[in-house]
Amino acid sequence: MKKVSKYRVDIWLLLILFIFIIISLITINSAQILISSNTLVIKQFLWYIAGFIVAYFIMFIGNDFIYRNVWIFYILGILSLLGLLLFATPINNAKCWYSIPGIGTIQPSEFMKIILIITLGTMIHKFNDQFSNPSLMEEFKFLIKVIVIVLVPSVLTFLQPDTGVVLIYLLITIVMLFISGIRYRWFIILFSILFGAIALVLIIYFTNTDLFINLFGTDFFLRVDRLLDWSNSSGYQLENGLTSIGAGGFLGMGANNTPIYFPEPQTDFIFAVYANNFGFLGVLILLSLIAFFDIKLILLAIKNTNLTNKYVIAGIVGMLIYQQLQNIGMTFGLMPITGITLPFISYGGSSLLSYMIMMGIIFNISNETIRYTN
Repeated sequence: MKKVSKYRVDIWLLLILFIFIIISLITINSAQILISSNTLVIKQFLWYIAGFIVAYFIMFIGNDFIYRNVWIFYILGILSLLGLLLFATPINNAKCWYSIPGIGTIQPSEFMKIILIITLGTMIHKFNDQFSNPSLMEEFKFLIKVIVIVLVPSVLTFLQPDTGVVLIYLLITIVMLFISGIRYRWFIILFSILFGAIALVLIIYFTNTDLFINLFGTDFFLRVDRLLDWSNSSGYQLENGLTSIGAGGFLGMGANNTPIYFPEPQTDFIFAVYANNFGFLGVLILLSLIAFFDIKLILLAIKNTNLTNKYVIAGIVGMLIYQQLQNIGMTFGLMPITGITLPFISYGGSSLLSYMIMMGIIFNISNETIRYTN
């Protein structure tokens, strides 16, 4: 058998990642003009360098080490979320970030997404190894454990408040459980409970505002109000973002030429900046790259023989596809504006580092697949 390097990776995944980097830097350079800044693109470039160092470190220690010590990472993640509520200084009325002098802000919930994926992946693998044909009671006990593991970071993140990330936690869990092999009747029960709870909350919201605020608080009322108001396709940010997209035409207005201002162009509405600069043709290219990247990950999961790896990739793909659809959809007014960034493209240190941790894990898995293939 031909010897394969420990650090060999799927060349296509690496190539697409480099293209994402170029797109990200060019688009952020255009976005920073709208907010009178000249440092964002430099910071993003430095975050990418740090991200590659982190990814290399993940490849050096290997996935097995991470899987074996995942509960340590889980506890550290929970403590970091708890520390925000106790010690963090509010930014825009939210305790989502630690402020680190000379570095900027760090958002623990971004790393918690990856930790949760790995935690659930190892739990599902262990359960399937232990029970080849589990009974209903055994599955029920397992699901209770999963609910507890997901509920703790969800509550802590919700209190920051960051509803968008909580939705990602829940989606990751549903996707990973769906492919775990448990009986589908649990999903019918789960969705019935969720729909019932949502219906009850909405009934109280629409029929008795005072009771709703007394039960859930003013903050939750405002969050629900914001989510329900997105269908109006109104608002300064959305209207100007749509105008920018339309102004791009077929070929775009060119880099560094986004004449219409809208809030958060470097993060939440980065896609509007890109569409304005590169037009319909550029959007088709970016969407094709995103789709190709996601399909490569799905094929990687299919080829790999390690079940934990399969579950981990499933969680990663579920998270990426949701964030891609949510970010692009909210830019067009098709989805509520929740502050979800576009993976690998939007500006952000914590999110970018978490994605590069994810890439280190994926590169390890792709290397294992290459070894088996050879």
